[in-house]
Amino acid sequence: MLAALLVAEIPIFDLALRVVEKAHPGEQVEAYVTRSRTTEVAIHAGAVESLVVAEPAGVGVRVLLGDRQGFAWAGSLDPDIIDEALGAARDNATFATPDDSLAFATLADGAGEVAELDLWRDDILTTATADKVAYALAVEQATLGADPLVRAVESAHYGDSATEVAIVSSLGVQVAKRSTGCSVSTHALAGQGSATRTGYGFSAGRAFADLDLNVASTDAAKRAVRLLGAKQPATTNLPVIFDPLVTRSLLALVGGALGGEAITKGRSMFVGREGETVGAPNLTLVDVPTDPAAFGASSHDSEGVPTRRVELIKNGVLTGFLHNVVTGRRAGTATTGSAVRGYASTPGAGARALCLTPGPNSPEEILVAAGEAFYVQSVSGIHSGTNTVSGDFSVGAEGLMVRNGEFAEPIREVTIASTLPRMLSEITAIGSDLTWFPGGAAGLTLLISEMTISGS
Repeated sequence: MLAALLVAEIPIFDLALRVVEKAHPGEQVEAYVTRSRTTEVAIHAGAVESLVVAEPAGVGVRVLLGDRQGFAWAGSLDPDIIDEALGAARDNATFATPDDSLAFATLADGAGEVAELDLWRDDILTTATADKVAYALAVEQATLGADPLVRAVESAHYGDSATEVAIVSSLGVQVAKRSTGCSVSTHALAGQGSATRTGYGFSAGRAFADLDLNVASTDAAKRAVRLLGAKQPATTNLPVIFDPLVTRSLLALVGGALGGEAITKGRSMFVGREGETVGAPNLTLVDVPTDPAAFGASSHDSEGVPTRRVELIKNGVLTGFLHNVVTGRRAGTATTGSAVRGYASTPGAGARALCLTPGPNSPEEILVAAGEAFYVQSVSGIHSGTNTVSGDFSVGAEGLMVRNGEFAEPIREVTIASTLPRMLSEITAIGSDLTWFPGGAAGLTLLISEMTISGS
């Protein structure tokens, strides 16, 4: 019964349909309604630091009057409040600036094949909150016991969500979808003498039963312990190997620069470069929201258009961008089923499941191929240190030196620098270890032929 609660308690599809049925003659109306149940647990020093169980819900309403769009939202599913949001959106449309690129998705936009995705797991709702708290506590204890050099756990977290979305418009779009997801993470603090370092580990899945606290705890301990004794090296230029977590962050940046809004507003290093070589010949980048293994997987985008595999870079050549209906019209093309949004905003355009096509080499083989190199385990300041318009890239990093195919001394307090175009062009090896992370991108081991390592 609990598993059906989200559907039974508030029929969000009926609420969305009710909004659209109130459209006035001469106007188009779209309702985006969502409701979730979420759990967040934070553990510190064997105690529950915070526990939040919530049921966020809301509706976003768009009204089109000719070429004027009005938008309003409400953080409630109360029908009277939703009616107020519809009225506010209608008023806002009256005073909006005309824009002939504005449009809602049509049935023609949604005529493509719809991926059959099973993204819902009942145990996210049927597992007792007390059991989720106990699991988070167990992750902390497992981390403490994962290695004798682990002195403490900075934090351990458990989180989950079960979310339903309904999208209905007066142009005939009618979509209902739902998904679940959960994760557990831990930060180990390792120490030896006066030296201390931290390491991160996680496990994620669609079902509570998918989680593995041993994977999270052992990864966190390993990543912390191997950095003990880290020193700042002299400044040099070296090949750089990105850990899958770091590659995930890099791809998220690149994906943002390939989004339709960045392209149509001229705020991307990829503007005007479609058909040009922008990466190494072994680089193929795709968004695959139809892959159920991706945590961002979805059968439809946030305008109700079926999602699809979108090829962005093929063998180093820029082949496409991520568009919603409006950015597609502004670019003189069509939507790619890449609309993203929450109920409190109008649709943007972005990736849900960005990944590189894996290469043939294992991480161990890449270590051998790299020769002397710097393995980047984690980065800091990646958003402030990166400009996706100019392509400048300069971020803090820590990791390990690599020699003769093995990890050598740990490194800290360095800055790695290059430009994103150069980095993409100098990818010399792509790992076979594709790993999906929570969020909109996957990671794998990546070798870049040279970057500047700024130390002492």
